Amino acid sequence: MPAEPKTTREVCDAYLARLAERDLNGAVDLFSDTVDWDAPGSPDVPWSGRRSSREGVRDFFTTLHEHLQPEEFTVTHMVVDGEQAVIIGRLRDTVKATGGTLVTPFAAHVTVEDGQFTRYHLFEDTYALDRAVAGA
Repeated sequence: MPAEPKTTREVCDAYLARLAERDLNGAVDLFSDTVDWDAPGSPDVPWSGRRSSREGVRDFFTTLHEHLQPEEFTVTHMVVDGEQAVIIGRLRDTVKATGGTLVTPFAAHVTVEDGQFTRYHLFEDTYALDRAVAGA
């Protein structure tokens, strides 16, 4: 069994690997019990909004996967500076209810303390997300 990730880079790499493997529980386990999570978006997007706990993060991913079929998740850059990191990439998902396609660049600004995410702020094209959910 690999050692638990400790550094900001190790935690980010482990998180991305677990997402790629669709290991929701493993990805969520990398978050602190208390977290500053923000995924802004329209009230019509049920997984958007703020969360403050590991269970809230689990709810984000559970709700997201109930509504979206992931097609592509590509990380193009990661910048790490001490406890801070920015993960940059692009994604493409299909909205299960409408068949709408979401294609957007994204960035996540994260903070890692004691081997866990304590802050995760997601930036993406929320207008494109809202339109895909609405079936426009």
